[in-house]
Amino acid sequence: MELRARVELPIRGFDCPAAGRVIERELALTPGVLKGFVNAATEIAYVEYDAAVTDPPRIALAIERAGYASGPPNS
Repeated sequence: MELRARVELPIRGFDCPAAGRVIERELALTPGVLKGFVNAATEIAYVEYDAAVTDPPRIALAIERAGYASGPPNS
């Protein structure tokens, strides 16, 4: 059973708009992530995910695998 959830994660170390595509690609490879979008202007990743498969800390790890740091989720 899919449990849709959403999280907004600030990104630290964002150095160019192309970084958003790198992060989005890594998010797409992350099990449980349904949609991922990075807003370069606000430096925030908007992620829709299946809470039965993943969670915000694992999503933050995907951002780190892309070479960037993630701050705590925005409420």
